[in-house]
Amino acid sequence: MTSARPKPRGTVPRLLGLLRPHRALVALLLALGIAGVTLAAFGPVLMGKATDLVFAGVVGKRLPAGTSPQEAIGQLRADGHGSLAKVFSTVDVHPGRGIDFAALERVLLLLLALYLAASLFTLLQGRLATLVINRVVLDLREKVADKLTRLPIGYFDRNPAGELLSRVTNDVDNLQQTLQQALSQLITSVFSFLALLAMMFVISPLLALVMLASVPVSVVLVSVIAKRAQPRYAEQWAATGTLSGHVEEMYSGHALVKGFGRRELAERAFDEHNDAVYRAGAKAQFASGTIEPSMMFIGNLGYIVVSVVGALRVVSGSLSIGDVQAFVMYARQFNQPIVEAGTVAGQLQSAIASADRVFALLDADEQGPDPDRPERPARIEGRVEFEGVGFRYSPGTPLIEDLSLTVEPGRTVAIVGPTGAGKTTLGNLLMRFYEPGEGRVLLDGTDITRMRRDELRGHIGLVLQDSWLFGGTIAENIAYGSPRATREEIVAAARATCVDRFVRTLPEGYDTVLDEESSGVSAGEKQLITIARAFLAGPAILVLDEATSSVDTRTELLIQRALTSLRAGRTSFVIAHRLSTIRDADVIVVMEAGRIVERGTHDELIGAGGTYARMYASRTQPGASAVPR
Repeated sequence: MTSARPKPRGTVPRLLGLLRPHRALVALLLALGIAGVTLAAFGPVLMGKATDLVFAGVVGKRLPAGTSPQEAIGQLRADGHGSLAKVFSTVDVHPGRGIDFAALERVLLLLLALYLAASLFTLLQGRLATLVINRVVLDLREKVADKLTRLPIGYFDRNPAGELLSRVTNDVDNLQQTLQQALSQLITSVFSFLALLAMMFVISPLLALVMLASVPVSVVLVSVIAKRAQPRYAEQWAATGTLSGHVEEMYSGHALVKGFGRRELAERAFDEHNDAVYRAGAKAQFASGTIEPSMMFIGNLGYIVVSVVGALRVVSGSLSIGDVQAFVMYARQFNQPIVEAGTVAGQLQSAIASADRVFALLDADEQGPDPDRPERPARIEGRVEFEGVGFRYSPGTPLIEDLSLTVEPGRTVAIVGPTGAGKTTLGNLLMRFYEPGEGRVLLDGTDITRMRRDELRGHIGLVLQDSWLFGGTIAENIAYGSPRATREEIVAAARATCVDRFVRTLPEGYDTVLDEESSGVSAGEKQLITIARAFLAGPAILVLDEATSSVDTRTELLIQRALTSLRAGRTSFVIAHRLSTIRDADVIVVMEAGRIVERGTHDELIGAGGTYARMYASRTQPGASAVPR
């Protein structure tokens, strides 16, 4: 059963939605951006004012003292210097006076103060943007981690571990790095564009329209290139996930790779995956890398037009030299936010590609929720019933059909059969790793689908064929299912399962730290530790999936005695291929093609001369191979 998922929204709105919990910080971030950009926008105007003061002083010094500005300009017109008179009319000329250094000092000090304040606001904005993005990514990682706990086991069966790891690490890291670089830059670019445009319209609407004419061309160009870049980034991160899956697979099985002489084949496969990442990345970078030079080319064309038209406006007396200087500075800066926005648009394609992969994980169908009003048996005794159970991993391919089985409390049931018969699947259904398609499973009369999963699994001890230990001490691994266990209880469980005998030989004893690969202990010793873990948990039901497959004959005998003690008073499901280990089972169930074909004690099945008898004979005859798995 899977829960219904809402139809996913677009990637960009969902990315923006991640900022919603931090809207107060985002508002402050916007305020800082507006303040910094606004203050910096007045800089060219003040520099133009300073230029006009210098120009007026130089010109005024050369004009005869005692005349008014109007008289001096009129004399220039009379002498045939009409264009020069128009230029002088745009500034506050005082004949006979030089540069007003006091006014110039005030302008320059104000300019310095503005730029210092703008730099401070920009610095605070950058720091705040980093804080916001780190919090957003922190929330996203928590969502991903929480999502992984709600996904059904089947999802992990269908998706390689390396691919999932790449989404959780590489894609989320790419999101963090890209957004951290882009957020502050994008805010600054947008507000800079608006502020510069406003100041240019204040100085000269005509020149502002000339500059504005290049914007639609830039927008169309960025849109076209971004659409071409985004699929390339999607290919890059998909190829990265495939490469991560291959690396994880080859590293986990490096002993087999070397043992079967497949190193060269593994290296060739790595080279192919690595080359695919290289090609996809190169195409993506090339596509997005064309944005900035294209934008600069368009901006430079506008800059040339503005310079020419501005010079003509000065000659006509419509603008002062300082105004044109300020406008040219604005024109130069006006191109910068557009180029930055185009660069950010290219970077965001990579972030969007990674976000798509992360959101696909977050949108995956989850396991069905626990019931709102969970039920629980009045008393846990360990009676298990399979009633008409049917199950299939793939539609149209049934694995278990109409299976019914009742196990009384304290009884040991051994399940045998060839590979694919459905033996391990029974344990998975009992643990609710999968849900039956038909029928139901009961624990002490209660349908397990009406119970909370954690409560159900708390009554079941699990020992898998593939032992699993985490990085930590041996004591911590034994107490994994019983975190409140005392050291005395841990040691007692270890003694009962033959763990204590080899732990005592280690220099640090129970405090010996195992790495993630558990390289400090043998495969058989790892299995013993997992059995001790189940022993300490003290469950009502045991599921032993070929629990002795990795130990030697002598250790197997010791474990069998420990398991006999462990199974006392507990319902036990023993999935076995070594038929010699299940002779003392209360009931032996033989499965073929998802159905129970025989059931009974060892002696009864041998006497019946059926499937079990043939399997047992093949194991006991001289030179017989192992029972087919």
